[in-house]
Amino acid sequence: MNSRAQQLQAFDRLLNIMDDLRAQCPWDKKQTLESLRHLTIEETYELGDAILNNDLNEVKKELGDLLLHIVFYAKIGSETQDFDIADVCNEICEKLIHRHPHIYGDVQVKDEEEVKQNWEKLKLKEGKKSVLEGVPQGLPALVKASRIQDKAKGVGFDWEEPHQVWDKVQEELSELQAEVAEGNHQRIEAEFGDVLFSMINYARFLNVNPEDALERTNKKFIKRFQYLESKAAEIGKPLSEMTLAEMDVFWNEAKKL
Repeated sequence: MNSRAQQLQAFDRLLNIMDDLRAQCPWDKKQTLESLRHLTIEETYELGDAILNNDLNEVKKELGDLLLHIVFYAKIGSETQDFDIADVCNEICEKLIHRHPHIYGDVQVKDEEEVKQNWEKLKLKEGKKSVLEGVPQGLPALVKASRIQDKAKGVGFDWEEPHQVWDKVQEELSELQAEVAEGNHQRIEAEFGDVLFSMINYARFLNVNPEDALERTNKKFIKRFQYLESKAAEIGKPLSEMTLAEMDVFWNEAKKL
């Protein structure tokens, strides 16, 4: 692995390249904080895919793409004299030192859970009115639900045992079925949301990341469905003309693979 001096040299190289691109490249010169935003989100999802696929070479590449975006934002900030990369680094350093008094102070903690609880308490002392303020409004709903529950847990608002959460899931399912029987779409939607929220809560107690679990299922479905499509192509019969029984034969083959 590279030494600390080599790591700093590589980061300095990236900063110099960013200076060159911003000064000379027509595309890079036009970019703003707003124009980069959607690209950054896309790069973050690509990193997430690489992590789920356990493709470490791709993880390395995607981390580079994200690092480029961070350096790009800092460069734009330096041009408006609002902040530069040193300010960005120092800001997170100060936050980490302040939020880890068990490392940089005299606070004692016994486990990871106490660290998380102290983290939320410190954020409230910093002036936040709610522990939920740290949950970005733009997060996808599933990820947001998970983060909301994590935040609430950090201040002790949580179930005590996994079976209590599972009981809640069963309760919400019953309420959903009752509303389905009534046929009121608005209430069905509300109860369906409650079922999803309670399932995400249960995932926490199983130490399962619900976003990762669902994405792995998505990937599994895609792989099996594409196998089905390839087999249909082999026999020269479009899926739209196949019966479910015929499709099930290939689907079961895909499951075995």
